[in-house]
Amino acid sequence: MITYILTAILSATVALAVYIIIKKASLKGRRDAIIEKAELEGENIKKEKILQAKEKFLQLKSEHEEYINKKNSEIREIENRAKQKENTLNQQNNELQRRLNDAENAKKSLAAQREILEKKTEEHNQLIAQVNKQLEAIAGMSAAEAKNILMENMKAEARTEAQAYINDTMDEARLNAAKEAKRIVINTIQRTATETAIENAVTTFPIENDEIKGRIIGREGRNIRALEAATGVEIVVDDTPDAILLSAFDPVRREVARLALHQLVIDGRIHPARIEEVVAKVQKQLEEEILETGKRTCIDLGIHGLNMELVRLIGRMKYRSSYGQNLLQHSREVANICAIMASELGLNPKIAKRAGLLHDIGKVSEEDPELPHALLGMKIAEQYKERPEICNSIGAHHEETEMTTIYAPLVLVGDAISGARPGARREVIESYIKRLKGMEDLAQSYQGVTKSYAIQAGRELRVIVGAEEVSDEQAAVLSTDIAQKIQEEMTYPGQVKITVIRETRSVAFAK
Repeated sequence: MITYILTAILSATVALAVYIIIKKASLKGRRDAIIEKAELEGENIKKEKILQAKEKFLQLKSEHEEYINKKNSEIREIENRAKQKENTLNQQNNELQRRLNDAENAKKSLAAQREILEKKTEEHNQLIAQVNKQLEAIAGMSAAEAKNILMENMKAEARTEAQAYINDTMDEARLNAAKEAKRIVINTIQRTATETAIENAVTTFPIENDEIKGRIIGREGRNIRALEAATGVEIVVDDTPDAILLSAFDPVRREVARLALHQLVIDGRIHPARIEEVVAKVQKQLEEEILETGKRTCIDLGIHGLNMELVRLIGRMKYRSSYGQNLLQHSREVANICAIMASELGLNPKIAKRAGLLHDIGKVSEEDPELPHALLGMKIAEQYKERPEICNSIGAHHEETEMTTIYAPLVLVGDAISGARPGARREVIESYIKRLKGMEDLAQSYQGVTKSYAIQAGRELRVIVGAEEVSDEQAAVLSTDIAQKIQEEMTYPGQVKITVIRETRSVAFAK
């Protein structure tokens, strides 16, 4: 039994050893196969990476060569341009040298001719002196005495001829005076644009029938008075069929009144409270339209980067006139003229166009210091960080400050060209508007005055005062003081009526 057990153990041991040996051999074979396969895959990956690296190298090499060729081409182009400029400079230098030589030769020739002329002049003077001595000996008097006698004779003859010429001229002037005066008047009327002159002071508002006219007037005229007080525009309701006239020298006020009337007529509710509400709304809308007009103008002219306050001032130009010429159209015209001249002169047309557009912004500023509009415009441009050459061009376009940039003469010339067209400007309109504005500012300077409006072509000044600050007695005194000051400080035709309006309002709300 023990023998069998030992034999079984030995057999099992031998079988286990054989199994282990066989397993080791099998594992070694699989390991060698795996190693061989890994080495093969590694070799393939290595070849693939080398191939990719070569392709990348060739691509980078190609891009580098292309870049180098491009740079070489640019360098050759720059060298060619430099050679061309060098050749041009050499030609200019040779031309200048030739001109210099010609000038030097001309100078030498001129010096020689001057020397010959001096000799000839000296010889001529000597001959004249000899002839004068001979004449004195023959005539028995000196040259001075002969000269005096000749001058007296010539003076008497000249007086006689001059008097005859004056008499003939006076006779001709008397005959042609009436004819010439008629010609001048007719030509003046033909060159004056009547429609534009009317547009500067009056706006016509069309209405459908007289019933609407009556509603606009209101009971005892309260609606029309409220509208005039809110807008500062005189509303003329007369026998003109289907029309109401809005009269004011300020186009912005007329436009506010026209738009407010249009909305009131469409809405149908016309009473003082509604009038004030609509006028306030229209004023806000008009401010937005002014800003939009300024933006559209800048876009049309290709001008960018302007401060929004400058854009708003440009929009206000639409409602202003310069000697009867629309200020926005005038400024656009000056901008285009300046840009064209700048291009012809090899300057920057954008700077010239910008300066031309802004040159009259001093005329539409709400500030009113004692400064000419050109200097005020320059101050505003400096305030909003415009370039120094643009500021100087604005301030110097009427030669009120020194021109320090080449663009200033362009703006000056462009402004003169735009205003020099026949019928473009009428100085009477401008002085008339300044007089009305001066009246309003004079009344506005008194304490307690809230608004002032010059109406009826400057023949009446309506002054609205605060009821809390001015009493009835003070209002009477105020009208007298304003009349006295206007009489002392201003020049005007006829007489000016000063009307001081004091209104007391009591407001309550029912909840």
